[in-house]
Amino acid sequence: MAGEWRVTADDLRDVGTALRLEEDGTRLRRALTKELRTAIEPAVAEAKGRILAMGSAGLSHRGEQLRGAIARRVRAQARLAGKAAGVRVRVGKTGMPRGFANAPKRTNRHKPWRHPVFGNTNTWVAQTGSPGWFDDPMREHAAEYRAAVERVITDTADRIRRGAR
Repeated sequence: MAGEWRVTADDLRDVGTALRLEEDGTRLRRALTKELRTAIEPAVAEAKGRILAMGSAGLSHRGEQLRGAIARRVRAQARLAGKAAGVRVRVGKTGMPRGFANAPKRTNRHKPWRHPVFGNTNTWVAQTGSPGWFDDPMREHAAEYRAAVERVITDTADRIRRGAR
């Protein structure tokens, strides 16, 4: 059968509902969400690699490095219920070093951010991160990630269909 189809949030919600109704739906749901996260793991790896490759010309200081902190918080998320059903790559804001909660967002954009030098409010600098470290790989490989997610959903639907016989 030829044709094109797209997986939408409604499709994921429907699969999630079907899994809840299945006898071993909990195991299938866990397996599906794990497989979905695994399908977009290359996106996570590429984003982490790009932020870790960001140049650092600053002076050494105590505490966690900003690039490493951002990379550790890049993760894949899969949800099968609610309005936010879908698969996404996210970067958490909590726990960023030196209280810089918006570090992932600021390092991804072209516009620099300003901050005082070592807390000295008389001396300020403008700093630019690595513009596009997050957005570019997501955009460049969106078709691959979408195909991987569609494969996982198709495989799960086939598994459910085989189990129903």
